[in-house]
Amino acid sequence: MRHRFPQPVRVGDLIGLRVLDYNDVTIGIVGQVVRTPEARILLIVAHTGVLGLGGRLVAVPVEAVAILGRQLASLDMMPKEYAAAPTWTGAGGEVIAPDEKILIGLTRR
Repeated sequence: MRHRFPQPVRVGDLIGLRVLDYNDVTIGIVGQVVRTPEARILLIVAHTGVLGLGGRLVAVPVEAVAILGRQLASLDMMPKEYAAAPTWTGAGGEVIAPDEKILIGLTRR
């Protein structure tokens, strides 16, 4: 099953969640949530790199993931896309306050 209807979630509840691939391998961890000037919501994920080593920040559209229990499933962005994504510099995004609510899809396996 893919995305279900988007549900409201408090931004602070997303911080620290793992982002998993289809094999339940951790791709990264959500560090912050930002809003672009175009009103797009991006999750800033600390991509863990190969074997969990190294890593860097990458921007992930909220539409590419869905809540799966107490983690996020990366449904529309494959691990190789995280690796190829540009490093997030912080330019062009305003951090969303932890108490603000945004919409995010739900999924199950």
